[in-house]
Amino acid sequence: MDQQTPTNPPAVTNCTFELQDRTALLAFDRHDVRNALTGTKILEDLLAVTAWINRSRAVSVLVLTGNGSAFSAGGNVKDMRDRSGDFDGPVQDIEHAYRHGIQRMPRAISNLDIPVIAAVNGPAIGAGCDLACMCDIRIGGDSARFAESFVNLGIIPGDGGAWFLPRVVGMQRAAEMTFTGRTVGAEEALAVGLLLEVVPDDELRHRALELAATIASKPPITLRYAKRLMRMAQSMPLDQFLDTCAVYQGVAHQTDDHHEALAAFFGKRPGVYRGR
Repeated sequence: MDQQTPTNPPAVTNCTFELQDRTALLAFDRHDVRNALTGTKILEDLLAVTAWINRSRAVSVLVLTGNGSAFSAGGNVKDMRDRSGDFDGPVQDIEHAYRHGIQRMPRAISNLDIPVIAAVNGPAIGAGCDLACMCDIRIGGDSARFAESFVNLGIIPGDGGAWFLPRVVGMQRAAEMTFTGRTVGAEEALAVGLLLEVVPDDELRHRALELAATIASKPPITLRYAKRLMRMAQSMPLDQFLDTCAVYQGVAHQTDDHHEALAAFFGKRPGVYRGR
């Protein structure tokens, strides 16, 4: 089998999955609970797909969105009320449920080697807001709205939201959103940097896939190295980071895709890349 040919993607239960022209689209498909991330199989689907993508060299971009009227309502509040599922038991049980449940999501998204686009349709609430912030790029429909709403339920963002949100909107704005739990509409989200673009709801998925296609047309190895470097830059000292850049650049200069990119540049034509 050619190393660029993916094995069959994992079966999903509470999502729909599509793969076309190096772009993967994972849509949460539990509209009955507003695509809640707990009490459903959405998290398991997301973890399976992200693990498969990192093993497959045939995928360059992942788009996350929701089927129905919501991106994700986050945690299942009825389960919280009923003290069931991940919210049942003493402190040690709940801690274990978080560490081995929802906290696998930020690790999986952060460890992805490819760019991730969130196409935010409707509410992204609590852990849904945090999931959007874990993505590299967020595009919203007119109906998109965000809330770091944990304080309203007497809890904290146990999925790591206090790490991600300040990196997206800055510490002061993140503090205000976290301490008030208020809802931010699409236009405000655009103004504060939560969203890159706002488009009509009926154009959202098309626009996200259009952007994904532009990214997916670039050399695959370069994309993965660039994604890794952007993540490393958040925590690595400059000297160590520059050393890593030099090594990655040395690799990039030896790839067939680099030589194809140069030929395409001078030939004034699109490049045709093979991920080698």
